[in-house]
Amino acid sequence: MNEDVFWQLIEECRPSTPDPEGDRLAAALTARLVNGPMSELIGFAEHLSWALYRLDRKEYGEGLSGDAFLYTRAAVVAAGREEYENVLRYPDQFVPYASDLVCAEALLYVPDKAYEHITGEEWDRSTRYSYESYSNTAGWADA
Repeated sequence: MNEDVFWQLIEECRPSTPDPEGDRLAAALTARLVNGPMSELIGFAEHLSWALYRLDRKEYGEGLSGDAFLYTRAAVVAAGREEYENVLRYPDQFVPYASDLVCAEALLYVPDKAYEHITGEEWDRSTRYSYESYSNTAGWADA
C-alpha cells in the first residue's frame, strides 16, 4: 500500500454524516481490510503510524496529556488527507481539534481488530514508527 492508497481508503470509508469518535470510520476500515490481502493490512498500519508520528510535534501537543494528544492526532488523520496536510502546513489548524478535544481513538485499533478477525490471534504490532505521544524525538527537540 502506498500513501495515496492509504488516503483513498480513509476517504472511501469516511461516513458522510458526523462521526465524532471515529467509530463508523474504524468499522468501515476494518471491514475493508479484513477482505483484502494481509499486505494491505500491514501497509495500512505502517501508513497510519507514519501519519500519526508526523503530527507528534511540540507545536501540536504542548499542554495535552499523552492520550488526549494521540486521540486528537488520530482525529486529524480521520478527517482525511486534505485536512491532515493543512494541519501539517499550518500548525494553528490543529487548535480546534485540541481545544474541542476531538478524538478518533477507534482508528488506532483498526489494524489490530482486522488482524485478529483474519487470524484469530492478537497482533503484537511493531511498525517502523511509533505513534505513541512524544515518541518523535525530532518533533520535541526543543521541549
